[in-house]
Amino acid sequence: MERLIQLFSFDEAQPLIFTQLDFWIFFLIVLSIFSFIHKYKLTRSIFLFVVSLFFYFKTSGLLVLLLSASIVINYFIGKGVWGALSQNRKKFYVTLSVLFNMLTLGYFKYAYFFTDSFNEMFHTNYETFNVFARMANSFMDSGSFADHIVLPVGVSFFTFQSISYVVDIYRKEVPPVKNFFEYAFFVSFFPQLVAGPIVRAKDFIPQIRQPFQLNHNDFSWAIIQIVKGILKKVILADYIAIHLIDKVVDAPEAFPGFISIIAMWGYSLQIYGDFSGYTDIAIGVSRLMGFKLLENFNSPYKAVSVADFWRRWHKSLGSWLRDYLYIPLGGNRGGGVGTYIATLIILVFLIFITQWYWLAFIYIGLILLYSVLSLLFSSFKKHIHRDLNLLITMVIGGLWHGASENFVIWGAMNGIALILYNHWKKVSPYEHSKAFYVRIWRIFITFNFITFTRIWFRLEEDGAPAQMIRQIWYHFELNQTSFDVFMTGFDTTLYIMLLGYLFHWLPNRTKLFGEKIFTKMPMYMQSIIVAFILIAVYQGFSDTFKPFVYFQF
Repeated sequence: MERLIQLFSFDEAQPLIFTQLDFWIFFLIVLSIFSFIHKYKLTRSIFLFVVSLFFYFKTSGLLVLLLSASIVINYFIGKGVWGALSQNRKKFYVTLSVLFNMLTLGYFKYAYFFTDSFNEMFHTNYETFNVFARMANSFMDSGSFADHIVLPVGVSFFTFQSISYVVDIYRKEVPPVKNFFEYAFFVSFFPQLVAGPIVRAKDFIPQIRQPFQLNHNDFSWAIIQIVKGILKKVILADYIAIHLIDKVVDAPEAFPGFISIIAMWGYSLQIYGDFSGYTDIAIGVSRLMGFKLLENFNSPYKAVSVADFWRRWHKSLGSWLRDYLYIPLGGNRGGGVGTYIATLIILVFLIFITQWYWLAFIYIGLILLYSVLSLLFSSFKKHIHRDLNLLITMVIGGLWHGASENFVIWGAMNGIALILYNHWKKVSPYEHSKAFYVRIWRIFITFNFITFTRIWFRLEEDGAPAQMIRQIWYHFELNQTSFDVFMTGFDTTLYIMLLGYLFHWLPNRTKLFGEKIFTKMPMYMQSIIVAFILIAVYQGFSDTFKPFVYFQF
């Protein structure tokens, strides 16, 4: 009975995540019931919506009410857009959706961040508190609800997904769903609910009305994705994080600078293994239920430029930002007043959170430079708008990841790199080179730049990245003694890193060949191989479970 109560109650320390046995028990029960009802499409949608709410309750507790409220409100806004007779009325509903979702995201994710920044800039002492908890406590016993704001797991994902649904209806790319439960299922579908990939209505909703299909090839492919995701998470992400990265990040002064560099290389592998591992499992689990989610990663560390990297990394977020922010601002074609207003807002925002007042002079200098170049070269004017649109998009993408100065700086650094690359590729003698050594060099440069910017992504405290860089610069100390110490304490981790990057950089045709061999095997042979891999992994790395990194986003 205790175990049963535990399964149906919320425990913050034990969320229902892919690397825990409880999730796979839950999924097997869901799949068993699903196998009996999948022919009845409405029943199927209602069932998967209910189990998705339970899944979210197990990860976020009573914040499932927030998800439910978001689903109800956005559903009726979508109906309002479709049924509105005038264009202005349609725009009103779209604006309402954007405001509701962004205010929800802003309140739960950025309230402390904005309040702290305001207090620091204007020397005030305002406090952030949970308005809803205080209202509830006024009607009930004082202290019934915690007074602080709790970040709902996956709030960035389901708010963006809700916005895209309403905007796509406005653009007439999709009609509204036939009933409430189809929409509720689309938003809450549990494999991708808390950490993506961000699902677009036009890609997913048509599948809700299609009959269930799962052949041997689909089943084998799904199992490959699930096993691959677990291996990435448990070995590449958790083991490297616990046995190297966390130790170095917690006390960088205790290690020579070159170990910090290796730790950051390890972090690039960790964040990839963690996030792509989650989406691999989500895609595999979804396929077993007959639903196809789009690929979210495409070997990002094979990228030969920053632009190529962002086409390969977190593709669902990249396409969302492109279609709902970058292109509406003007994209590559140009821009207008909105571009300049948005840029000015971002500049003020950056000064607000960092108090780097010299950014204003850099901004003015850049505008003057672009203006002079536009006068000299008539075709250069469009580059002003394109570059500003790109910078806006990347800064907002950085802020989407987390409420801190470091995430904004990380986004801005990547935005500036994309701008510089767009100009460099026009004069680069290597842009279209097919030479092997040129490709290797470009991959090396791109990978190390991305790894360098991730210092701001990984370290939480403001100013911590600068301290770590100074530590690396002044205490590099690459000598035989320090190298021997590293190989004594971190040798296994280094070998796992090397193996991880080796598999990542294998040609795609080699990976596809392995998948084909597995797919052609009889099911009993597949079961034996999968069981052996999972038992070996969990026996060897049973102490390395950590929450998925993107749960905090």
